[in-house]
Amino acid sequence: MENTVSGVDFPLCAQCGVQYPSPRSTCFICDEERQYVRWDGQLWTSLRELHAGEHRPRIEPEGDRVIGVGVEPRFAIGQRALLVRADGGNVLWDCVPYLDDEMIERISDLGGLTAIAISHPHYYSAIVDWAQTFDVPVYLHAADRQWAPRVDDHVVFWEGTSREIADGLTLVNLGVHFAGGSVLHWRDGEGGRGALLTGDIVQVVEDRRWVSFMYSYPNLIPERPEVVREAVRRLEPLAFERLYGAWWRKVVDSDAKQAVHRSAERYLRFIRSGD
Repeated sequence: MENTVSGVDFPLCAQCGVQYPSPRSTCFICDEERQYVRWDGQLWTSLRELHAGEHRPRIEPEGDRVIGVGVEPRFAIGQRALLVRADGGNVLWDCVPYLDDEMIERISDLGGLTAIAISHPHYYSAIVDWAQTFDVPVYLHAADRQWAPRVDDHVVFWEGTSREIADGLTLVNLGVHFAGGSVLHWRDGEGGRGALLTGDIVQVVEDRRWVSFMYSYPNLIPERPEVVREAVRRLEPLAFERLYGAWWRKVVDSDAKQAVHRSAERYLRFIRSGD
């Protein structure tokens, strides 16, 4: 299939999957303590090269009116995005470094997009291509503006601790992992009991009854206690029964708000100095 995505030749970092507007020697997102450069050195690819290889869209249900959007085989960090099928229109939460005509057709068949929102810079991926293709705004927190290598008029830098982007869909800045690290609260998710989409700002761990909080996941740098306390405080007014993490099936199925509370208590108990 011929692919018509506008940015097919733009450089993609093979380690984190973030797209740059022009060739460069290093990926400044990977060359920072929260991420890392490939052990064999910096490597670049492009959407054109991915299209020519084995990569294809993976789109399948992850929950009630929540569709996982990813790519297989796994590329870069390997996260999957989430298509929230809200009453007011579809919103894509986080993004993946892949887009082709098949992906465009399948997303369009599901009703297209009204907006895109991103949790943090590691998932900026090919956001401008996605935003241009579906002609929708993409919301990034202004505290992370310096980490956005490719922007255009579709990119909206929002400020403060919360921003409603559609009826019942609210971005909440928690400041975990990155200063602009944010989550998406869906008031009407789970039959009105609420859903929280977190990427890895609130990380669903292998025991999916629990979550955790890290400044760097690959380099195992814990998040600061005061940041975790403030994040929990900002989540307190919100109701959410289910919590969706960044990877396939990384979901807290029920009683998610209590899972966040007990996980924060456990985290702070283990990290507290002198305890």
